[in-house]
Amino acid sequence: MFNKDKRRKNRDILTPEESRKTLGDNLSFAAAEAYKLLRTNLDFSLPGVEGCKIIGVTSALKGEGKSTSAVNIAYTMAQTGKNVLLLEMDMRLPTLAKRLRVQAKPGLSNLLVGQCSGNDILQKSGLLPNLWVATAGDIPPNPTELMGSQNMKKTIQALAEIFEVIVVDLPPVNVVTDAMIAAKLVHGMILIVRQDYCDRGSVEKAVRQLRFVDTKILGFVMTGAGGTSGSYKKYGGYDGYGGYRKTALKNQ
Repeated sequence: MFNKDKRRKNRDILTPEESRKTLGDNLSFAAAEAYKLLRTNLDFSLPGVEGCKIIGVTSALKGEGKSTSAVNIAYTMAQTGKNVLLLEMDMRLPTLAKRLRVQAKPGLSNLLVGQCSGNDILQKSGLLPNLWVATAGDIPPNPTELMGSQNMKKTIQALAEIFEVIVVDLPPVNVVTDAMIAAKLVHGMILIVRQDYCDRGSVEKAVRQLRFVDTKILGFVMTGAGGTSGSYKKYGGYDGYGGYRKTALKNQ
């Protein structure tokens, strides 16, 4: 399939363009060091995993910074010289193409329905030479079914033969079931929690759901801590999650 040689307070949410200021080498020193500490903790959290480590990144609610965190986790992993893939499995509202300024398609959904080959979806991230990205592709009418398909399992297995680390950007756990289905494909899950935004009940619900499907929760990452007031812009995104109310998040 793949050629190894081609390898609840209203606040403002960052747009994909704005979020580029919080990715990769654009991170502040403090943020970069925090992600390096997270990388070290992840290395110790999966001691029994041989070969490729597959790490899921999700949140309880939308707008908590999971996609930005997924990019930076993948970036920090790649800084050690490992061959890393950032895999976008949020097929309802994909954002990585805009964030990283790569082609939106073909992507994962196109591969799963046989519209392209494995090599077609692998792109250089533009952040590091050993950091690759596979976008979600075209938004399908049946993302949940695609996520739980045999083709999805085969795709993950094939990618695991190429990369040393796969960081998976997943939809919010409390909004759709996709993340719970995908939980069976990863070795562990990181739960992103945004300060002064996600309430305790939502976090507890997310944890219960992940534990219900026997997911290993590797830890929690708090975002939005210590942010300062800035310009405010409305975020009009997650309609793909079925009428979930729009919110805004403070710009960092």
